[in-house]
Amino acid sequence: MSNAMMVIFPYRYEHTWVFDDEGVGLVREPFVSGIPAMIDILVQDIPNADKGFKLLFSVNPFPGYQAELVWLREEYGGNWYRWHQKNMEGWLCPALFKYFSEPPIKIYSKAEKLHSSLSAIPNKL
Repeated sequence: MSNAMMVIFPYRYEHTWVFDDEGVGLVREPFVSGIPAMIDILVQDIPNADKGFKLLFSVNPFPGYQAELVWLREEYGGNWYRWHQKNMEGWLCPALFKYFSEPPIKIYSKAEKLHSSLSAIPNKL
């Protein structure tokens, strides 16, 4: 059984959106194939988002969600999703299965600024 709400803390590393999640064994896991452009939209009003931000996501809608991603198809072990409101598509790699046992039909997400002076970027670079 997984949490109803999940959170990761993406940041930019070498001009790429990445995230670390020690709990599932991911370090500098990159977002690729359309997802970076979606993230750029989600964080456009967050100062210094490149240094880190909070990304909440769930299979259920929640108050204030910004994006509803709808499953399209499987490809190369990952899954394509469509953000209808922005007419965008993006591919979530197999790291998706660290959070879900099967590809969700919908993923709801929201970007928020970090509430401390610390960034999400690890001290060991």
